[in-house]
Amino acid sequence: MDNNIHFEFDARTNTYNVINWIKNWFAENGPTCNAVVGISGGKDSSIVAALCTTALGKDRVIGVLMPYGKQRDIIVARNLVAFLDIDNYEVNIEDAVNGVLSNLPFGDKITEQTKINLPARIRMSTLYAVSQSVNGRVANTCNLSEDWVGYATRYGDGAGDFSPLSNFTVSEVKAIGYELGLPKVFIEKTPIDGLCGKTDEENLGFSYDVLDRYIRTGVCEDDTIKMKIDELHEKNKFKLEPMPSFKWGGWY
Repeated sequence: MDNNIHFEFDARTNTYNVINWIKNWFAENGPTCNAVVGISGGKDSSIVAALCTTALGKDRVIGVLMPYGKQRDIIVARNLVAFLDIDNYEVNIEDAVNGVLSNLPFGDKITEQTKINLPARIRMSTLYAVSQSVNGRVANTCNLSEDWVGYATRYGDGAGDFSPLSNFTVSEVKAIGYELGLPKVFIEKTPIDGLCGKTDEENLGFSYDVLDRYIRTGVCEDDTIKMKIDELHEKNKFKLEPMPSFKWGGWY
């Protein structure tokens, strides 16, 4: 394969198109509804909130901050909602997460993966609790790069009612952020999952730049990384597919 293959991304056109898509989606699925966005302070939630604000107006966007106990970078999320001048709520999920964990009948046999994924699922439950109380629709904030390798919690951050960024890679999401005029601090903040304390790239074992290039061009010079990306993609594709259901002849 030609290693000079590259992919050109038109940030201006795609930003315009996704803003219009949000407008049209709400016109069909909730003309009077608000967009409810979980705000972590990272690029994805910041850019989704900015897109919704541009598409719907700031009075129809509600940010929900959901720290788990003490979140050391919560100030970034607070600054984001202040910058966009949107209504927001802060709901600490620590009691809810600890309540579930303390009532599971497994004691010290609770797996680390359970502890990592549970907060994401509690956050999504919180978003829907807010949404149903404020006439809302919940925004999914995942991007294509994360989804490609399964870096999302099913029924956690992988859920939502509408998904503006799920077909854009990390580098494309950043380009949209700059096109929207967001300050660099909200676009270039080092992505941390907020669950296990590691950065996304530390967890994955490769950079988003490498992943994005492979997704868009099929080029990855490191065969070991290429194999890892392919394995993660195949292993996690089920997260993006409809739930399998048994079909019987009487209805099909």
